[in-house]
Amino acid sequence: MKSVITSEKAISMIKDGFTIMIGGFGLVGCPIQLVDELSKSDRRNLTIISNNLGEAGKGLGKLVLNKQVKKGIGSYFTSNKDVVNAYKRGELEIELLPQGTMSEAIRAAGAGLGGFYTPVSAGTKLAENKETKVLSNKEYVLQESLHADAAFIKAKKADKLGNLIYSKSARNFNPAMATAGKTVFAEVDEIVEVGELNPEEIITPHLYIDYLIVNGGS
Repeated sequence: MKSVITSEKAISMIKDGFTIMIGGFGLVGCPIQLVDELSKSDRRNLTIISNNLGEAGKGLGKLVLNKQVKKGIGSYFTSNKDVVNAYKRGELEIELLPQGTMSEAIRAAGAGLGGFYTPVSAGTKLAENKETKVLSNKEYVLQESLHADAAFIKAKKADKLGNLIYSKSARNFNPAMATAGKTVFAEVDEIVEVGELNPEEIITPHLYIDYLIVNGGS
């Protein structure tokens, strides 16, 4: 049986200065309950690895308004005006990565790789201060893998062992992030008995998950 804890207990394990991977594309697939609990805490100087930093006043956007985020690493920040304004004021550091590059950097961390070479961003400002190499007459940029102290992921269901299935596009970055965080917290809508999940539908094996949090649970 995987440990089932409250979102409050999960956040008590997060420390100032942590790097946290958080699943989601916009608010879809984002572990909202965990994020909201984090926004109520006094944790500061966080580095958030996520596709974006929520929407204005919603999801990860709450952390931005609270000035809990020191740095955001992701691909799509301009949908949240609060992120743009915080960046312009010098309150927030942003590392912009092409979406596929970010996904692969997370996957590479989970696979134990130090990094990889990609042609994406070669010759652009995103490649400045990064190592480049010419391979087969084509320029490639070295992207180091992305690791995190913790990962907050969202799944549709878990069984009591911690095996996870996802709901359609809400799957997005969550499976990869589950492999790259030192401690992985999975927020789920439902926990079922072992054997109730179709093995063919299980995306994240239980060995990657440390704690389960039931969405809407106390």
